[in-house]
Parts: sequence; C-alpha cells; structure tokens
Amino acid sequence: MSSSENSSSQQQLLNGKNVLYVGIAWGVLSLVFYIVYNFFFLEQQRSIWYLLGTYVDESLPFLVAALLCYRNWRNPQIPSGQSVWLFVGLGTLCYVIANFLFGWWELYWGLDPDVSPADIFYIGFYVFVTTALVLAVLPRRLNLELWQLLTVGAVATVGIGLAVWITFVIPVTAAEVPEAVGIIPENIDSAPALEQLAPTNSLPTITAKEKLELSKAEALTPTLETVNEKQIPAWIEATDEFLSRFSQPVNFSYIFGDVIFIIVAAAVLLAFWGGRLAQSWQMIAGATLSLYIADMWFKYVETLPTEYESGGVLEVFYVFSGLLFAIGAALEFDVSNRSRRAGRRRAR
Repeated sequence: MSSSENSSSQQQLLNGKNVLYVGIAWGVLSLVFYIVYNFFFLEQQRSIWYLLGTYVDESLPFLVAALLCYRNWRNPQIPSGQSVWLFVGLGTLCYVIANFLFGWWELYWGLDPDVSPADIFYIGFYVFVTTALVLAVLPRRLNLELWQLLTVGAVATVGIGLAVWITFVIPVTAAEVPEAVGIIPENIDSAPALEQLAPTNSLPTITAKEKLELSKAEALTPTLETVNEKQIPAWIEATDEFLSRFSQPVNFSYIFGDVIFIIVAAAVLLAFWGGRLAQSWQMIAGATLSLYIADMWFKYVETLPTEYESGGVLEVFYVFSGLLFAIGAALEFDVSNRSRRAGRRRAR
C-alpha cells in the first residue's frame, strides 16, 4: 500500500462521524465510571486505581485532540487557518503534559500542593487556546447584532459572578461558621459527665481471619496512603516549598483565564453562527464551557473544610472538554475535504 493510500485510509478512519461516535461512547462510559464510583463507593477512600483511571480517562481525549489539531495544521485548505489549529494543538498538548506532571506529583509522591510544575503547562493551555480563539475571530471582522452583544454580556456577567462567588464569597462565609464537631460544652468539666458522652456500645472484636481478609482487600484496592509510603527526595520537597509561594497569583491567573476563556468562546460561537464551520466551532465552544464548569467545581471543592481529593463527579467535564476539542477538529477537517472535492469537480 502506498503512502498516499495509507494516509487516505487514516483520514477515512478519523473522519468527523467516526470521531463523533467514539467521543459520545467515551463520554457516556466516563460519566458512568465517575457516577458509579462516587455514589456507590461513597464511604470508601478513593483507591489508587480509580485515581489513575481518571487521569487516563481525561488525558487520552486531549492527546487525540492534539493529534487531530496537528493534522489540521498540516492541511493548507483548513478553513479557519493553520495557525488557529496550531495553537489549539499546542494547548491540548500542554494539557496532556500538565496532567502527567500533576498525576506524578499526586499519585506517585502523594503530595497535594497548591502549585506544582504542572501549573506551568496548565497556564500554557489557557494562553495557547485563547490565542487560537482570538485568531479565529479576527479575520471575520466581527459585527455582532444586538441580541448577540446581549448574549456575550450575559455570559460575561454569569461567568464573572460565579467565579467571584466561589473564589471570594464562599471562603469568607465558611470561615464565619464555627465548627460544630469536637466542641465540648463549658458546663461539662467532670469525668462522669464526659463518660456519659461516650458511646455505650464497644467496638466489636476482629478475629485473625477477618484481619487477614481485610488486609487482602486493602492490597487489592490500595489508597494513596498505602501506596505513597516512600521517602520523598529533598529536591521534590524543596520544589514543592518553593512553588507554594506563588499559590495566590497562580490561582488568580486561573480565575482570570477561565473568565476570558468563556467570554472569547461565546464571541467565537456567535462569529461562526450559521456558517459552514458552525458545527466544529460549536464543539470548541462546548469544550471551553465544559472546562469552565470543571474548573469552577474544582475551586468550590477547594473551599470546603475537607481535604481535596481528585476524582469528583463533576470532574468528568474535563473529559468532555477533551472530547469536544477532538470532535471539533475532526469536523473542520471534513469541511476542508468537502471543499477540496467540490473545487476539483468545478475544475473538471
């Protein structure tokens, strides 16, 4: 088989319809995966296998999206412009690298840092994709009608309001609420009174056989505590301590990036509204919206008094974001192929 025939077969395999079907299937299975573990294993600590599965489940769609964007960049007939897809591809590739670094930091070393080396690439993702969205809009000489301007204004208002509420209002409200757990009334100052607060039923004894079965179950589903009983190198601890100094500016950069991200995405969606590229850019806009939802959920969970742990149910929107980037790239490549075939027929 020649190289041209091989390339043609790959293009047929990775056409928009196939990528769409696989993306829908992947999204449904991911949603079931997150829901089953979060709601049916709620009382158990998340195992290392589940957390590793979430990283793989999230990173693969972004990796496929980066490859499809690379294909668009190599295509001189791509309607939105090669530079647009170059920056989208660089952004999605940065996301894959960031996920790998953050997973290494969290799963291998057992750290839960405010800032890690992954944040450099996460911020790079925002910079590259926002640049791509701006480059996609600029050549179209955007002239929005009144209802479109109102739509962008509403998106901006809701996006900014939600980000401010989660970032500033919720932490202040949580700090004002006293903790009810562990508070002992002042009038209880004697041992008999304290004994009355203790539970009357003692814990059941565990036999040696039950202890053996319990240890086997823990070995099959190890948690981060059982896996990460290794000595952390000094350079890892030093890096973690150094990066923690930048937690506040990094967190604000994410908030700013999310707000700009969703506003520009709304403008891009309206710019391509009703045109031949509407479907592909609807997917890109949906990808940015999914990422915004997941980021806001992440920020909200961080404000809770409990310690944050990866794998929350709404983090499935990170998976949806990668899938929508991949679908959008594949759909636009199909448009470029149809345009090329139509041009050949006219030439004949």
